[in-house]
Amino acid sequence: MKLKSGVIYYTDELNDEFAFDSLTPRKIGGGYVYVHRSLWKKITRFFWYRIVAFPVAFLYLKLQFRHTIVNRNVVRKAKGTSFFLYGNHTHNLCDALIPSFVAFPRSVRVVVHPNNVSMPVLGALTPSLGAIPLPDDRASTQHFLECIETRVREKNVITIYPEAHIWPFYTKIRPFTALSFRYPVQYDVPSFCFTNVYKKRQFSKNPRIVTYVDGPFFADKSLSPKERREDLRNRIFNAMTERARLNEVELIQYVKMESDKNNCNHN
Repeated sequence: MKLKSGVIYYTDELNDEFAFDSLTPRKIGGGYVYVHRSLWKKITRFFWYRIVAFPVAFLYLKLQFRHTIVNRNVVRKAKGTSFFLYGNHTHNLCDALIPSFVAFPRSVRVVVHPNNVSMPVLGALTPSLGAIPLPDDRASTQHFLECIETRVREKNVITIYPEAHIWPFYTKIRPFTALSFRYPVQYDVPSFCFTNVYKKRQFSKNPRIVTYVDGPFFADKSLSPKERREDLRNRIFNAMTERARLNEVELIQYVKMESDKNNCNHN
């Protein structure tokens, strides 16, 4: 895997990561506190999330990428209940910001890689901004699952990037498993998806980001739990794939190493 002149060579769509950071992630063990119940933590959550991060994120997305959202009104169909929000993973910063605007004014939590709580200074703030880091052992997995249940009970919006790994400015939808779709099936709540696409801009090298929202998607209760997860995954994958066709700009070309070698052999 390497990056050169706007081309990224990859070998595995499911597992290759191109975040290009040098962080050593902290271990999310049994001592990690996922849910803080004190009044002080609730106050700091409101301050950092609503007072500081929200307006800064709005300005960044508008000024840097002229960000707009299409079909956002569909999330109103989930009024009065929690829901899960699935998106494509193509920008390390924007992906952390956009879900809050898709679900506004709902409170949003985002399932993240431990890197997001390992950064100097900022890593201590990301939990207040809604970060739920993936667990590293059995004890932390139990706390993680309890956290998801708590946020569902609080009627929060929970964002998951099923592709799991960042591929900057990628213009297609990578294959992903049905594992993360267990939650809407388990808690019997709706799902939505959003697809960030990159559009041309006349006077800027930065593309315009347009976010398309689709849903709601409900689990098919005529199926077994495993089949429900697979069916839900497939419907959301298809919706995102259709939206990804609207990309107009390919800033980085992704080339599979095996295919590239095979072409060389044929030549």
